[in-house]
Amino acid sequence: MAISLRLSRGGAKKRPYYRIVAADSRRARDGKYLEQLGTYNPMLPKDSEERVKLNEDRIRYWLGVGAQPSDRVLRFLDAAGIMEREARNNPNKAEPGEKAKERAEEKATKAAEAKEAEEAAKAEAEEAAKAPAEEAPAEEAPIEEAATDEGAATEAADAAEEAKEDAPAEEASSEEKSEG
Repeated sequence: MAISLRLSRGGAKKRPYYRIVAADSRRARDGKYLEQLGTYNPMLPKDSEERVKLNEDRIRYWLGVGAQPSDRVLRFLDAAGIMEREARNNPNKAEPGEKAKERAEEKATKAAEAKEAEEAAKAEAEEAAKAPAEEAPAEEAPIEEAATDEGAATEAADAAEEAKEDAPAEEASSEEKSEG
């Protein structure tokens, strides 16, 4: 029979109260236990002496017989000076999970695609603005040719405006602020 020193929950809903008990490790958390060794009331302030109460003599007895404390109980025993707890290091503690990493990658790819689309739209708008100026010859052009060049320029300007409308709303609002 493996004995463990652990917490057994009591109290009401959303108002926990724990007994520190010596119990068979195969028993239910709140089930039958061998002996109550103390109490823990997490509702009290951390500096309160009533928060954790321990029966040190009986705890030392159970540890001497081979009982294994749970991690939380071991923290209490370390604070009371009954048993030493080794410091643990978890370098991956702050690292996000797999799903969070996937979401971040998707978000980054969407942002990169939107940025590329915005840059392409800007480049097209600049080319469209430069094209009529470059194509117009220094000499007088016939009236019909000039009219078609102006039509092409307005079509290019319309295409640039549509590209801006296709860009995400945040980017469009930042462009409007810079123009205004």
